[in-house]
Amino acid sequence: MARKRPKPGERRIQILQTLAAMLEQPGDERVTTAALAARLEVSEAALYRHFASKAQMFEGLIEFIEHSVFSLVNQITEREVDGRAQAHKIVAVVLQFAERNPGMTRVMVGDALVHEHERLRARMNQFFDRIESQLRQSLRLAADEAGSATPTVDAVARASALAAFVVGRLHRYCRSGFKRPPTEHLDASLALLLG
Repeated sequence: MARKRPKPGERRIQILQTLAAMLEQPGDERVTTAALAARLEVSEAALYRHFASKAQMFEGLIEFIEHSVFSLVNQITEREVDGRAQAHKIVAVVLQFAERNPGMTRVMVGDALVHEHERLRARMNQFFDRIESQLRQSLRLAADEAGSATPTVDAVARASALAAFVVGRLHRYCRSGFKRPPTEHLDASLALLLG
């Protein structure tokens, strides 16, 4: 029986989903295009019909992470008027996304990008810089609402601490083989960090 050909674009999505699933396997093994092709039951050449390189496949995963997280962050900032609540929800969104997508978490923390092109790690660094910048804006709003004498200093320090907390939780999640959820005791932890 002939194998059903996927519709245009479906194969790209299937490749990215399979790559993400392979990254969910705990361990430091590098995912190769040969292993990815074998899992999909296609040739490596078939992968390269959809992506020019393995780096481009990882870029596809990073685009998914950015789009998923920042569309939710934008919704939070549009709907939530309280700056402290914004910051709380932004941290929660990032950690919940990671918890639901363990393979993507390895991309986020850079584990999956160790032997890949430097621009991929730089792009993930920009992702966390954008998260920290948004936290800073939300916390400036909170400081202004509270009438703080030093809103910028307070917002910068708290945003930095929250960003470090997020990255630390993601690393712990990966190191534990995805057994310690990044959202563990989240509300209590954020209460301490947000004051």
